[in-house]
Amino acid sequence: MGEYSEAFVAFDVSKTKHAVAIAGGGRGSEVRFLGEVANTPAAVERLIGKLAGRYGKLHFCYEAGPAGYGLYRQIEALGHACLVVAPALIPKRPGERVKTNRRDAVTLARLHRAGELTGVWVPDTPHEAVRDLVRSREAAADDRRRKRQQLLSFLLRHGRIYSGGGHWTLAHRRWLATQSFEHPAQQIVFQEAIDAIADADQRLRRLEQQLAVIVPSWSMAPVVEAYQAMRGASFIVAVTFAAEIGDVRRFDNPRQLMSFLGLVPAESSTGERVRRKGLTLAGNRRARRVLVEAAWTYRYHARVGETLRARLEGLPKIVRDIAWKGQVRLCARYRRLSNAGKKLPVVVAAIAREMAAFLWAIGRQVAPA
Repeated sequence: MGEYSEAFVAFDVSKTKHAVAIAGGGRGSEVRFLGEVANTPAAVERLIGKLAGRYGKLHFCYEAGPAGYGLYRQIEALGHACLVVAPALIPKRPGERVKTNRRDAVTLARLHRAGELTGVWVPDTPHEAVRDLVRSREAAADDRRRKRQQLLSFLLRHGRIYSGGGHWTLAHRRWLATQSFEHPAQQIVFQEAIDAIADADQRLRRLEQQLAVIVPSWSMAPVVEAYQAMRGASFIVAVTFAAEIGDVRRFDNPRQLMSFLGLVPAESSTGERVRRKGLTLAGNRRARRVLVEAAWTYRYHARVGETLRARLEGLPKIVRDIAWKGQVRLCARYRRLSNAGKKLPVVVAAIAREMAAFLWAIGRQVAPA
C-alpha cells in the first residue's frame, strides 16, 4: 500500500457497533474486513485517523437507515468524502442467502470501489430539524385518524350510525354528544375514545402552530410560499413537499422528480413485447401522498378563489403564470381522463405526476434563502 494510494471504506452500521471493511483503490486489490468499531464518535474518529495515516485518500460509505446522518457529518467534518447509500438500489446477487454484518460491509466496500452505489440526498441540520417536525405532524394526523376509526367501529358494532352527512363536522360532533349506553363499561369506552380524539386534535393543532412559527425563518420559506401558488398546495402540502424533497434543482428534469416520487409506471419488457404495470411507488412516500391528496382539487373547473388569491399576493409573475398554466392543464386533463372511463385512482395519480412537474418548474424559479 503506497503512501498516496486511495481506499474505499464501508460501514455496516448498527445500534452499538459498526462492521468495517476496506477495499484498495485498484480493481484487483483485496477487500478486507477490518472488524467492528464501537458506535461512538471517539472510536470512529480513532479508526479514521489510523486509516488516514496509511492511505492518501479515503472514500467512505454506509447504508441509509435508522442510524441517521451523524456518521456522515462526522466523516465530512474530518475532511473525507462519504456516501449515504440508498438501500433499495444496492445490487444484490440472486443466489445470496446468507446475510451478516461482515458480508454486508465487504459487499458495500467492493461496490463502492466499482461505482455501483447510489447515494441519497443528505439534508443539512436545520432542514432535517424541520423535516422531523413535519413527520411528527404527519404521525399525529395518522394517530388521530386511527382513533377516529376506532370510535366509528365501536359505534357501528352497536348500531349507532350517523346519517346526517359527513363525519367529524359540527353536526356530527353534536350527534356524538347525544349518544349514551346503558352499561357503564360501554359508556366508559365511548367517553375514553372521545377524550382520546380530543387529545389527538390538540396535539395536531400544536404541531401545526409550531410549523407556522418556524417555517418563515427556514431557508426553504420562499420556496414553500411559491409552491402554494399551485391549486391544492396548501401550507401543509407545500411544507411537506419541500421538507421531503429539498431543493428540486438537484433534479435535471421533471421526469427524474416523477421517478423519485414513484409516480411513473413500472415496466417489464423483453424483445418486442412491451408490458407496463402499475406505479412503481418507489422513493419518498410522504411527498407522494400529499401530491395525491392535492390532485383531488383539480376535479373542479379552473378558477382562482379567495383562498388561492390570497396565497398569490406578492409572488413573482412567472410563478403565478406557471401556477395558472398548471391549473388550466390539470383541470382539463382530469375531465378528459374521467370522460375516457379511467378509474379515479388512475386519474388522480396522473394529475399528481404532472403536478410534480409544475412544482419542479416553480422550484427552478425561486431559490432557497
